Amino acid sequence: MAATTPSRWWTPDVHADRRPFLLARNRVQAALRAFFAGDDFLEVDTPALQISPGNETHLHAFKTELIGSDGVANDYYLHTSPEFACKKLLSAGEKRIFTFAHVYRNRETSPTHQPEFTMLEWYRVGESYAALMEDCGRMLALAAEAGGTKSFTYRGMTCDPFAAPERLSVAEAFSRHSGIDLLATIAMDGETDRDGLAARASGAGIRIAEDDTWSDIFSRILVEKVEPHLGEGRATILCDYPAAEAALARRSPEDGRVSDRFELYACGVELANAFGELTDPVEQRRRFEMEMAEKQRIYGETYPLDEDFLAALAIMPEASGAALGFDRLAMLASGARRIDQVMWAPVAWGA
Repeated sequence: MAATTPSRWWTPDVHADRRPFLLARNRVQAALRAFFAGDDFLEVDTPALQISPGNETHLHAFKTELIGSDGVANDYYLHTSPEFACKKLLSAGEKRIFTFAHVYRNRETSPTHQPEFTMLEWYRVGESYAALMEDCGRMLALAAEAGGTKSFTYRGMTCDPFAAPERLSVAEAFSRHSGIDLLATIAMDGETDRDGLAARASGAGIRIAEDDTWSDIFSRILVEKVEPHLGEGRATILCDYPAAEAALARRSPEDGRVSDRFELYACGVELANAFGELTDPVEQRRRFEMEMAEKQRIYGETYPLDEDFLAALAIMPEASGAALGFDRLAMLASGARRIDQVMWAPVAWGA
């Protein structure tokens, strides 16, 4: 397979072309650090090596071995997110934290994906996830100022980073862009109606396979019909995700069909994923086990549960947290066309 990143990024001519984007990246990162410092956040550093890389069905990790001084080897993973470590710090007593963490995800290579990238995560104890929505709006404007641009443009779409983001529920987005009544396929206890969604999707021109689950169909509608319209003109905060699509988020107290989860989009690019955090270790274990059963069914593999994380969750205070793909934000703020253009030393792959 041919490499999809520019070869020999370290040659002087290629580096000279990339350098303006890289300097913009540094300015954006400095601006966001100042933003958090001004709001009494503490920057923390989390380990990449973990017992569990995360327990979501479609996340794929890099596996390695940790060999002790006794020569015994144990399986470890490079984390797909610093989330577990950050939440342990909340359990330890921290109130407002953020981190710029290098994270690792396998099977992800495209103009907006790299197998190693920088994730910005931040958490607010005792605050609702609506506060994170406000954070996202402010951070878009700061990134644009630092990048020296008045608008984001990507793949023919334009977004004003200084305009307040539109807040749009997933159900509203499905109705607007696909004509599908999503909530009609979800019971108040969160259970989903696969056949009901399949019929609606087929009517909207979505291809359905016999072995597709409700989640498979949901994702296909989102990718094909909804995401291409998000973040046009101004950013979109896509909120109130179905409970079945929010493994680490608490259920909404107003509507049991949805959870306190949102994603931030600009120019059709997903930038951030945020939760009102689930703090019930029993429910979290149940969800993780369901996710891993599905991963086994689809991919023939599972990842272990982090028992330490589940124990910490029992004493974790109510909190909200967000994860933002920092390289993607830097890409939009600098005017780069590919994510590797804003990485000082991108990972090359292929042959």
